[in-house]
Amino acid sequence: MRELESHGDQREVQERKRGFFKELQIEFLIHELKDPLAVIETGLRMLLEKKGSFGDLTPKQERTLRRSLRAARKARAMLHGLLEIGRSEEGFFSWAIFSPARTIREAIMDALETMEVAAQEDLAEGKMTEEIIPRAGISLKLDPRVEEVAMFQDEAKFSQIVGNLVKNALHHRQKLVEVKATTDGIYLNMEVTDDGPGIEPEHRELIFRRYARLEQPTGITRRGHGLGLAGAKILAEALGGSLEVKSEKGGGATFTLTLPLKGRGEGPSP
Repeated sequence: MRELESHGDQREVQERKRGFFKELQIEFLIHELKDPLAVIETGLRMLLEKKGSFGDLTPKQERTLRRSLRAARKARAMLHGLLEIGRSEEGFFSWAIFSPARTIREAIMDALETMEVAAQEDLAEGKMTEEIIPRAGISLKLDPRVEEVAMFQDEAKFSQIVGNLVKNALHHRQKLVEVKATTDGIYLNMEVTDDGPGIEPEHRELIFRRYARLEQPTGITRRGHGLGLAGAKILAEALGGSLEVKSEKGGGATFTLTLPLKGRGEGPSP
């Protein structure tokens, strides 16, 4: 009996080792991808900023290069976001005081730049402003107290949570996305609602699992790799908060994020 237990323990140790090395390989790959992206970004910047050395550009060429540069920067930011998930799981944070209202708006605009053609065109022409938010069908409602309050949290992780929730809503909406935020002076409460196909009760936990993807009734798999919502939940809990979903099949979905205004790092009260 003891011999069987010993073999079982050894198998468990081996499985843990394999899991650890697999995660390490993935994280190493993510880390190493930053260098070639930096080279691409630098090359695009040189073409745009040193026209005297490389020749003049037509307006169309310049717009194309600016969009390519933005895509390279977004890819680098995505890699950084994946590494932030790993950092949070290991207990590493960058605490700072910031305006949640400003960060929410910036995260929404970043999501739109990735998801919406109109936003990409505005960006290429240098016209990307907050006016794109309502034009893109997003209703943003921030309580006046949210506009005034400060947060002491990890801003990069907070921004990534908001961005992932907005991107998910944009993926599944029919027409509208609503983003609301309120505060009681202790917590920030944020809701992101879409009018999409909704989620069946038995799938509400599954959507927060890494690499899990649900299928539409038509058999078409939802876009994405099942990392956005999983990462958002990991980060929310790492910051001392929670992320929950309310949804009915065919009735859209509402994701509720609750975060303390003051994180667990040492610092002043917001």
